[in-house]
Amino acid sequence: MELRKFGPDDEAAVRQYVDIMNAVSDADSPWDHELTFAGGQGRLRYGWDGDIPESFLIYVDGEPVGYANYFVPTWDNQHLAWTNIQVHPEHRRRGHGSAVIESFVERARADGKRTIGSDGWDSPRTLAFAERHGFTLAGIGVCRRQILADVDWAVIEALHKEAAGHAAAYDLERTLGPSRPEALPELAEITAAINDAPTDDLDFEDEVFTVERVARYESAQASRGHLLHRLVARERDTGRPAGQSIVTVDLERPTLGEQHDTSVMREHRGHRLGLYLKTAMLLWLREEQPQLVSIDTGNAESNAYMIAINEQLGYRVMDRELELQRSL
Repeated sequence: MELRKFGPDDEAAVRQYVDIMNAVSDADSPWDHELTFAGGQGRLRYGWDGDIPESFLIYVDGEPVGYANYFVPTWDNQHLAWTNIQVHPEHRRRGHGSAVIESFVERARADGKRTIGSDGWDSPRTLAFAERHGFTLAGIGVCRRQILADVDWAVIEALHKEAAGHAAAYDLERTLGPSRPEALPELAEITAAINDAPTDDLDFEDEVFTVERVARYESAQASRGHLLHRLVARERDTGRPAGQSIVTVDLERPTLGEQHDTSVMREHRGHRLGLYLKTAMLLWLREEQPQLVSIDTGNAESNAYMIAINEQLGYRVMDRELELQRSL
């Protein structure tokens, strides 16, 4: 077995990566959207916010049988290494994944990391693999999807009206595409509110959100062809930002949307701002992106507040993602 590092400019390797990831999705998460070549290349080139994992194809006797990445954050949590390993369904149960994870454990230990993490869909296979390699379950994420054809817009409008009554002291501002540079310091402050979301037993420290990081997030999303729709709630009397919600639309496949951050700063909670922002976002998308078919989102299973909002909005559970870690 051989691990070969590759990048977005190696078109042949990118196509092998996309084929492997789609075969894995067909087997493990058939509900997931197919990965396109442009989408795969964008992930490899830009990551989520310009912080890019190392990517490897797993070869056996010259044949690509899987994909793996190794990631150490640069903005924060530098005590941690995170990896994701995917083996093509036709090549499983031959020890390839085990060989890769043990090599990454040794690398993380040599790099002086305190913890190594990984993840996988909720299945006995994922749990057995984790136990075999000394990983424990530290968190659970839930993936949900909203099918817009099934949305009862009368319910959304009623929820928005109800939330607006509690949030009467706040105005909402829309931004389509990149934010103005002068807005970035406030956006970094709002984004940091996500640190109050539960992280269960994961060995995570608070994330650090700087102006540069917010700018790189917006740049990475735009470069990947994801159009940002950002709503900011602002306290009318003070002009201070109170919360935000972000949805991106995939310009390659504009029927697909993805919910990113929804967060409310601690001192502004208790005014139904989360519900206000998310219902306002749906009403804006109905107006701005009428071709949208679905919006995907993910939350910690323990995040009862946001899950309750998503259920009110008609999101359906698609799968659970197990977050695993091993102390080094």
